[in-house]
Amino acid sequence: MKVLICDPVSETAINKMKEAGNDVDVKSDVTPEELLEIIPDYEAIVVRSRTKVRKPLLEKAKNLKLIVRGGVGLDNIDVDDAKSMGIEVRNTPTASSASVAELAVGHMFALARHIPRGTASLKSGEWLKKKLKGTELAGKTLGIIGIGRIGKETAKKGVALGMNVIAYDPYVKEPGIEGVSLVNLDDLLSKSDFVSLHLPHNDETHHLISTEQFSKMKESVYFVNCARGGVADEDALYEALSSGKIAGAAFDVFETEPPADNKLLKLDNFFCTPHIGASTKEGQGRVGNEIAKIINEFRA
Repeated sequence: MKVLICDPVSETAINKMKEAGNDVDVKSDVTPEELLEIIPDYEAIVVRSRTKVRKPLLEKAKNLKLIVRGGVGLDNIDVDDAKSMGIEVRNTPTASSASVAELAVGHMFALARHIPRGTASLKSGEWLKKKLKGTELAGKTLGIIGIGRIGKETAKKGVALGMNVIAYDPYVKEPGIEGVSLVNLDDLLSKSDFVSLHLPHNDETHHLISTEQFSKMKESVYFVNCARGGVADEDALYEALSSGKIAGAAFDVFETEPPADNKLLKLDNFFCTPHIGASTKEGQGRVGNEIAKIINEFRA
């Protein structure tokens, strides 16, 4: 096939696609306007989170047979429109699970021990030893909202750290992990010391966590979102953090990325990373290998 790589993919994966006889063009900085012009030439495209595959682009993609999303979420692709046009949409749901789960746990440690604030204060000449009293993760209750692949990986790590892990997921009857119990959402919100989101963003989950949900949490709770922007209401979170309703939050994802002029960034009890959940050498290698496998095995 003639394949267009729209976002960064490992060199090893690109070579595997070429070795299988595919004609591969790498344009990882292609603009939306340029993509509209060149898309008719390609039978398959590979995207990550940067490139948006919306209906206007699909309507110009007269030869397109396959869209591969390197990663979990498909919210940057108009999947129903693609399928109605006979275009198959695939992703790599398991390849980056461990990487995202580790970042979620990393954010929990950062919140519990004030690591970003400690670093920033030292660099600005302050010594906040007495102010930055932390808490241990062991013995605390971790509430996981969404117990799919990444949620399960996070749950395993929580159990290994000696945490009491509970989970909410209306589509799961058994968590399948020893030491993890399913509860309803209200129970999870009221009992958890740490709450971690691991679910997609769609009409059903948009602002699933908002003012009402924050009001049910402990004042000492730490809230982590390494899933998708839009699942948590950022305005409601700002009010909860600035009023002291909850103790702190850490995000890897935002409703608008990059989050220009986001008032959350001004808060001392809000930490963040720039959507790097899957950005590890190991995770990127697995994503690339899975992309190459999908491309090489595809039959229209």
